[in-house]
Amino acid sequence: MKGFKQVKIDLYLLAIAVMSMFLNGYNIWEDKYANTYYTTAVGSMLQSFSNFFYGSLDSAGSVTVDKPPLTFWIQTAFAYVFGLHGWSVILPQALAGVGSVLLIYFILKPTFGVKAARIGSLVLALTPVVPSISRTNNIDSMLVFALLIGTWLLFKGIRNSRTRTVIGAFAMIGVAFNMKMLQAYMVLPAFYLLYILAAKVNWKRKTAVLAGATALMFVISISWAVVVDSIPADKRPYIGSSETNSVMNLAFGYNGVSRLTGDQAPGGGGGGRGGMQDGRGDGGSAAGAGFAAAGAGGAAANGGQDGGGQAAAGSADGSTPGNDGTVPNAGGSAPDSDGTAPNGDGTASGNGAIGGMAAPNGGFGGGFPGQDGGTGRGGFQGGGPGGGGNMFGTGNPGILRLFQSGLSGEASWMIPFVFFACVGLFASFRFKSFKHMHFTQKHREALFWLAWLIPAMMFFSVAGFFHQYYLIMLAAPIAALAGAGWVELWHAYREGKGWTSYLLPISITVTAALQWYVMQNDDDTIGKGWSIGVAAAGVLTTMVLFTLKNGGEFKFKRVIGVVSVFVMLIGPAFWSLTPITYGQSSMTPIVGPEGDSMGFGGGKGGFPAMAEMNGTGGMFPGQDGQQGQDGQNAAGASTDDQNGAAAGGQDNQDQSQQGFPGQDGQSAGGSMPSFGGGGGMPGGMGEGTIDQKTLAYLKAHNTGEEYLFATSTYTSAAPYIIDENEKVVTLGGFSGSDPVYSVEKLQKLVESGKLKYFMISGGGGFGGRGGSSEVTAWIEEHGTVIPTSEWQSSGDSGASEKSMGGMGGRGGGMTLYEVKLQ
Repeated sequence: MKGFKQVKIDLYLLAIAVMSMFLNGYNIWEDKYANTYYTTAVGSMLQSFSNFFYGSLDSAGSVTVDKPPLTFWIQTAFAYVFGLHGWSVILPQALAGVGSVLLIYFILKPTFGVKAARIGSLVLALTPVVPSISRTNNIDSMLVFALLIGTWLLFKGIRNSRTRTVIGAFAMIGVAFNMKMLQAYMVLPAFYLLYILAAKVNWKRKTAVLAGATALMFVISISWAVVVDSIPADKRPYIGSSETNSVMNLAFGYNGVSRLTGDQAPGGGGGGRGGMQDGRGDGGSAAGAGFAAAGAGGAAANGGQDGGGQAAAGSADGSTPGNDGTVPNAGGSAPDSDGTAPNGDGTASGNGAIGGMAAPNGGFGGGFPGQDGGTGRGGFQGGGPGGGGNMFGTGNPGILRLFQSGLSGEASWMIPFVFFACVGLFASFRFKSFKHMHFTQKHREALFWLAWLIPAMMFFSVAGFFHQYYLIMLAAPIAALAGAGWVELWHAYREGKGWTSYLLPISITVTAALQWYVMQNDDDTIGKGWSIGVAAAGVLTTMVLFTLKNGGEFKFKRVIGVVSVFVMLIGPAFWSLTPITYGQSSMTPIVGPEGDSMGFGGGKGGFPAMAEMNGTGGMFPGQDGQQGQDGQNAAGASTDDQNGAAAGGQDNQDQSQQGFPGQDGQSAGGSMPSFGGGGGMPGGMGEGTIDQKTLAYLKAHNTGEEYLFATSTYTSAAPYIIDENEKVVTLGGFSGSDPVYSVEKLQKLVESGKLKYFMISGGGGFGGRGGSSEVTAWIEEHGTVIPTSEWQSSGDSGASEKSMGGMGGRGGGMTLYEVKLQ
């Protein structure tokens, strides 16, 4: 049609995009709450503009989540249009994943051609970590999408000599900073390098442009932080997970330097914290994570609680007894000699361990039984002093960390091929002197992707505190170099000249060998046929390539060349499907056939608990899991007359408090049981429901108060905010450890007539900093206990298992207080 430019659609790209959308989006409607921590925040953000602006976790705007709110603004917009559901908050990330696949295509095509662009987009779509994280409401998929928009703008600006477009590219990094803070800056070396090498302007102009672009990037990066930090603390929410109630402290501490050092205390501070945030343990030690087992003579220092107050001098490794390691009124104490729970089949080994999970020097050493502190995928690993950085199955720091079983299935599949691809790409480079280096445009762009990939690989090889899904930061450069490199290696092979013609066959063999290595770890689950088949396919393809190297028809060579691409993608494709076929955690997604059972959390249930010690039947390697009983104490020792496995957590007075009922939490897209359980610290996912009797009682007795009730952590508030759109207050943020409320502040809130009901764990409080025990004591002193028969459903044990984390009380160990000060 005249006046309109005809657009030719690449059907291969369209097919890849459809496949990506399937991998990212199929069955997400089964994920009831996704990452409950973030979904709760979205629910609160829908309730007021103030909550929306700050990214508040609760209805009262008491405390923020631990990340900037930009991604959650987008999720809130989707929830506003489609309603608040698990799928509606996941959808933006699913679309962002598809957008990243398309962007790789358009970034590669101008320089490397359409074949490279197609292969690059295909590799990105099938890099398992990409669909895995895109199927959740975690931030990383959106982060990479923003960075790829910046990359596209940078390439476009340099090609067309448009300064404003280049500046816009750096501005996008600033935007990405407001998604996940310093992680966005990983790409800066690549951006600077490409502009310096490729911009067709003099050095004076380059310096001016880079200075201006960097300044704008910093301004955008800290814009929200400066605004929030400039507001008086009593006029805004507490900044969740920060040490000083400051966004800047959060950015450069907890979400910055601490990721490298492994110090998981908020804001990079020293003390441990009870709880898990963003699916992770906040404490850099067993103390901080609340894992010390009373049966080993240790209480959770600075994190867990013994009875009604803080654990008394209990050390993380159990060497210093916490109140003699006894659990008052829990049906017996766990002796600290051998850590055996009396009359129970579950055992807790010595030195503050859970089932052999020792915690020396503030880290998690020794791993699960049978692992010897190794790198078992998805499990806790041995950690060094002050770190515990690999406690989430991220392997031991070192040059080969990305190939260890804990990480290799996420994004490392194509790294061997990328190595050979880069050799082929730079085989034509000629170096005479620094003044006479001859870089082609292909060289420059390949260097860009290497300058993104290598620093990221170095960081994750030594970092002390990250999750498997963070490796999505490697996916884009690996995909780009794989696409560009395959075309280069194919041309060298087809021409059959020189040593470079051997690179393609050799790279296929090495890449297939890595696939075998990754897949054989799961032979017991998927069968040996897959790993053996992949290895055989790689060897056969290599043999055919060598056979045809100096002869054979071109058409047949072309067919085997295409086959070589798909052979290298068998393993990644299989692993990309595992979130659908096997299920995965929505809080801390881990790909692979065992990703559901190894991660903290399940998709469908959505309500976190520390670990499902019951009802999973040997979930932990080397340990026989027993069916748990309601009333298992949370100190890590089974009470009398029960066959409960030891569970780490808080020491509470009543044996039923914060127990972990044996429940099978359904994961999104799979049938495997997730880390369910109620009432424990966040990190797993269970099947959450609301006690309708509790809800009815609170609403019937509301006399005009703005907030339905207050509770110590978001897990109790979550279903009421998400499902019922009720206004609920969290007193301590994510895990109850943020010093959100002082006694004076809480008293003013009650006196204002906005709040009168408090749901507090029967153990008498919530661990943490800033006087939380004083807040609990004040509630108990001024409150009237409401008899459980008036507001809790009695139910049977089956119903108890379905109750949400103690909220609503059916076996949850919660106490309802009414506080009136008039």
